[in-house]
Amino acid sequence: MNDRSRLACDGARGVEDPALVRAMNDECLCIGLDEQALRRTLEAELGRQDWVDLVKQRCPYVFAARPVFIADAHLQRMAEVVRAVESVVALPAYRQDVLARGPAIARHDPGGALSVFFGYDFHLHDGQLGLIEINTNAGGAMLNAILARAQRACCFPVERLIAGSAGAEALERRIVAMFRNEWRLSGRAEPLRRLAIVDDRPHEQYLYPEFLLFQRLFERHGVQAVIADPSELAWRDGALWHERGVVDLVYNRLTDFSLDMPASAALREAYLENAVVVTPHPRAHALHADKRNLALLTDPGHLAALGVPASTQDVLLANIPRTTIVRQAQGERLWADRRQLFFKPTAGYGGRAAYRGDKLTRRVWEDILNGDYVAQALAAPGQRVVDGGQTPRTLKFDLRNYVYDGEVQWVAARLYQGQTTNFRTPGGGFAPVYGMFAAGAAP
Repeated sequence: MNDRSRLACDGARGVEDPALVRAMNDECLCIGLDEQALRRTLEAELGRQDWVDLVKQRCPYVFAARPVFIADAHLQRMAEVVRAVESVVALPAYRQDVLARGPAIARHDPGGALSVFFGYDFHLHDGQLGLIEINTNAGGAMLNAILARAQRACCFPVERLIAGSAGAEALERRIVAMFRNEWRLSGRAEPLRRLAIVDDRPHEQYLYPEFLLFQRLFERHGVQAVIADPSELAWRDGALWHERGVVDLVYNRLTDFSLDMPASAALREAYLENAVVVTPHPRAHALHADKRNLALLTDPGHLAALGVPASTQDVLLANIPRTTIVRQAQGERLWADRRQLFFKPTAGYGGRAAYRGDKLTRRVWEDILNGDYVAQALAAPGQRVVDGGQTPRTLKFDLRNYVYDGEVQWVAARLYQGQTTNFRTPGGGFAPVYGMFAAGAAP
């Protein structure tokens, strides 16, 4: 670490200097993942050697080698953007507009559940912050709790930033409390006894090891947890069943956001009958994660018509890249401007079928014009040097805010190479985020 980056660690409180934060991301390589501590933590959490080995086999690039440093002011600003978005989503006029164009199931009121693990994903480059998307089944929270326990530093100024076991345990307590709150908000008076972590072919999913970590967490807190494909669920006798037991709550990791697939039929029926708590649920996805909502949130005229206060409009317009719905009538203009745009399917996830405009071919462009897409102004990702030497290796990063009930529970970075996050980059994956120049710097 050179003098400039050491100053960033030791720096005066109340100072926000982008150059010092950049120096930490460029030059501080004395902090990072402790592989031995990671293995010990996984062994303690999972309790089975074959499951520990599965993490390394299935997810070799899910834990990044280095953390990411950002200014504390940007942590605060992301939280401010989250609150601004949530305040708009709460408006009756917004809900009426969004639900009217959403799937029919989104108009079903699930009766109180807010939905767990909203993911507010930001890019941050040279001090410019941009909310690029919102997800309603954001993965990785349990992996970040593991990661927090497996960090090392070579000096006290850096060591004091690490959340460590205390931070990880606090996150896990918040996770359990969040699910129990969903249960209570849904009007259930009896204790939550049995839940199902549901995804399509869960044992084949890249993040299946995280499902195991969730299962262990819930069971440590007295809640039985099963991991299931939706086709393994049955609707009978007014309840949702898995094998021989009734399911009280479904932790929904499906990308079948409207529960339209045949395999989701039992879950859909139980949800519409309010016989099971589903979280996150289709209504939350329509209100938050449909990417057409970003066009609404960056349209000053529409915001004003909804009655959004001017101060909230200012926060949204300054921190969400301008987004428009792709329509045939604007095709020529969008093609001409494509190098400054990023194109995403309105119901997309995980960067699938998303394209940088400067990489488009005419054939792909025709697919976009004939599909359901939005065009978003490019917001450059941050950069983090992960290997030093004569030819330093630099990865991009985004920032994921895990949010519940409008409050940020945890902030993590995702390091990657390529167009979007992919968990396929050596040295990349989830990374801790450390805020600089504020007391209590760890997120």
